Amino acid sequence: MSRAIAVAVLLLTFHARAQDAGVTRCLTLAPKEGNPRNSEGSFVTLKDGRILFVYTHFTGGAGDNAAAHLAGRFSSDGGRTWTAEDVVVVPREGGMNVMSVSLLRLGDGRIGLWYLVKNSLEDCRAWMRVSTDEAKTWGEARPCMPERGYFVVNNDRVAQLKGGRILVPAARHDWGKDKELKGSHRGVAVCFYSDDGGATWKQSKSALEAPGKSKSGLQEPLVVELKDGRVMMLCRTDLGCQYRSYSGDGGVTWSAAEGTEIASPLSPASVERIPGSGDLMMVWNDHRNVGAEYMGKRTPLCVAVSKDEGRTWGKSKVIEGDPGGWFCYTAIHFAQDRVLLGYCAGEGKGNRLGTTAVSSFAIEWLYP
Repeated sequence: MSRAIAVAVLLLTFHARAQDAGVTRCLTLAPKEGNPRNSEGSFVTLKDGRILFVYTHFTGGAGDNAAAHLAGRFSSDGGRTWTAEDVVVVPREGGMNVMSVSLLRLGDGRIGLWYLVKNSLEDCRAWMRVSTDEAKTWGEARPCMPERGYFVVNNDRVAQLKGGRILVPAARHDWGKDKELKGSHRGVAVCFYSDDGGATWKQSKSALEAPGKSKSGLQEPLVVELKDGRVMMLCRTDLGCQYRSYSGDGGVTWSAAEGTEIASPLSPASVERIPGSGDLMMVWNDHRNVGAEYMGKRTPLCVAVSKDEGRTWGKSKVIEGDPGGWFCYTAIHFAQDRVLLGYCAGEGKGNRLGTTAVSSFAIEWLYP
């Protein structure tokens, strides 16, 4: 049996398992000639009912610094099926690429689009565009980080608080200042915020550090507003769990980051509030009760619910369970009574971040 056929059989096997568990794979964007990698994305529902999914489409190689643009697909049936061809949403900008997109319907009705413009190892910043015509066109790009630096902002990370403030969580890295570290430099978690719809931005007063024993530092933070008005931040670490911090002033200052019981490899989590119930839902590589074959790997991809504002999380359910898979960089979107997840779904060897997938399940499937 050829490797291509073996992989196809394996994919069908795991897709069937996912469907048996209540999860359906709706879209798979695999690498092909001239397109060696498809990566992280984000969703938004348009006023005509269609859903737009924007993701990073690489053309210059499979590495994080290779040439890429932002591409979009549309669904007219709640995410069950998707258009067959891409539309270019943002062409390649900067010296290297554009990637890590966030889409968000703002309180004033506009659609916000954020993405990283990567120029060099000393200049990687989030930029924002807005659309007033339901994603047909996008306005002028504005930087969310006024000062030059290397900031990592994951896909689907931008949040707007009830009061209108927009938050962009980021991890600052100094790759360009110490090239000998070769990727091990510690991340420092910060937050950028805007109170005027994205016209101007300020950086948080707090800059969060991981314990000294951590090589990774605090990386790829997420933020979510809690019912008591605080904002919770989670960061990936190499310490075996997600680290957590809280802000009581809308992201300006933050408590010292501390470890949690959210067991995890060096891989990000994603959290959103479930419409209707008001519970929090987290998607991550749940390593709380896994065997040795999973340790250190970005698998399985799981989902769990918190009924106490993120202090504890219930038993997780598996979205993708292949021990040889590599599942991460999740976007979460609610479409009526269903949940859409967009995520990287590559193999544990080779092009780990090469394939983008969209899966869906009913919200009720989360609850026993």
